[in-house]
Amino acid sequence: MYFSGQCISLCGTWMQTMGQSWLVLKLTNSGVQLGLVTAAQFLPVLILAPWGGTIADRFPKRQVLYLTQTMAGLLALALGILVGTGTVRLWMVYVLASLLGLVYAVDHPTRQTFIVEMVGPNQLTNAVSLNSAQVNLARVVGPAIGGVLIATVGLTPLFIGNAASYIAVLAGLFRMRANELQSVAVAVDGKRRLSEGLRYVRFNPVLRNTLLMLGIVGTLTYEFTVILPLFARFTFHSEAGGFAALVMARGFGSAIGGLYSAARTRTTATMLPVAALVFGLAVLAAAAAPTLVLAVIAMTVVGLCSIIFLSLGNVILQQQSDPLMRGRVMSFWTVAFLGSTPIGGPIIGWIAQHAGPRWGLATGGFAALLAAAWGARTLRRSDFRTP
Repeated sequence: MYFSGQCISLCGTWMQTMGQSWLVLKLTNSGVQLGLVTAAQFLPVLILAPWGGTIADRFPKRQVLYLTQTMAGLLALALGILVGTGTVRLWMVYVLASLLGLVYAVDHPTRQTFIVEMVGPNQLTNAVSLNSAQVNLARVVGPAIGGVLIATVGLTPLFIGNAASYIAVLAGLFRMRANELQSVAVAVDGKRRLSEGLRYVRFNPVLRNTLLMLGIVGTLTYEFTVILPLFARFTFHSEAGGFAALVMARGFGSAIGGLYSAARTRTTATMLPVAALVFGLAVLAAAAAPTLVLAVIAMTVVGLCSIIFLSLGNVILQQQSDPLMRGRVMSFWTVAFLGSTPIGGPIIGWIAQHAGPRWGLATGGFAALLAAAWGARTLRRSDFRTP
C-alpha cells in the first residue's frame, strides 16, 4: 500500500521538480537564481531536519506522514493556481519553495525510518534499495510526463497533477493496519533528544564518517536539479525535451541500480568508497560528453552509480544505528544529503554561469572522488557491527 501510493506521488514530485526549475529559468534565465531557489527550498532542511528527526522518533510516523504529505500537496496546488492565473512572480516561487523545505525537514527523516517499521530490520537492505529503485523509476516517468505537458499544455497541469498525486499516498496510509507496524516511540524532551543524537553520531566512527561522505557528495555532486537544466539549455542549446531526456536517463540508470542494490545481501566497509569513486568518474564522463546523445548515455551510468552509493549510505546508517536513535541519525542523513543544497546549489549555479555548465557538473565529479578518498582512509571494516 505504501509503495503503490508512493509510486504515483513520486512521479508527480519529479514532474514538479522539473517544472519548478524550468519555471525559474523562464522567469529569470539565470543559473544563479536557479541555484538560489533550490537553496531556499532546502535551507529549512539544513536548519530544522535534526528537529524533524526528533519528531520521527517521538511520534507515530504514519500520523506525521498524514500531515506532511497533505501540506506538500497543498503547496503544489498553490503553485499551480499561481502559474495558471498568470500571477506567479519569482518571490512567490521562493516562498513556496521555502515552505516545501519546512515540510521536507520533517517528512524525509520520517519516511526513511518508516520503512523499517513496515518490514523489520532483517529486510531493511532489500526494502531501502527497492524504495530507491521506485524513487528513481519515478524520475524516469515523472519527467517524461512533465516534458510532454510543458511542450503541449504548459506548466499549470504539471503542478496541479502533482497536487492530486498526494491523494494516493494518503489513501495508502489510511488503509494500513497500525497494529502490524513495528514501531518504537519514546516521549522525552526534544532538545535533550537532539543533543543525544549529535553525541551518538560524534562518537560512532562509522556513522560520523559515512555522514561526512554523504555531506561532501550531497553538497556538490547531487546538485542535478540546478545543473541539468543549465547543461541542457546552454551547453547543448536544447529546450525542455533535452532537459527531460537527461533527467529521465539518470532516473532510468538509478532504477537499474536500485534493483541491483535490492538483490545485494551484504554491505561491507569497502563498498561505499568504491561506489563514490565510480560515481565520481561517471559524473566526469558526463561533463565531458561532446553531444547531447552521449550526455544522455553518460547520465544513465551516473544514475546507476549514484543510487548504489546512496543506498549503501542509507543502509549503513540504519543498520549501524540503535533503533531508538534511528530517526535522529536519519535526520542527519537528510541534512547531509538534502540540507547541504543551500550551500552547494548556489555554488554550482555560479560556477555553471561563469565557467560553463560542464565545469559545474565536473565540480560534482571531483567532490565524489574526494569523498571516496575520505571513506577509503576512515572507514575500517573492524568498526562495523553486524546488524
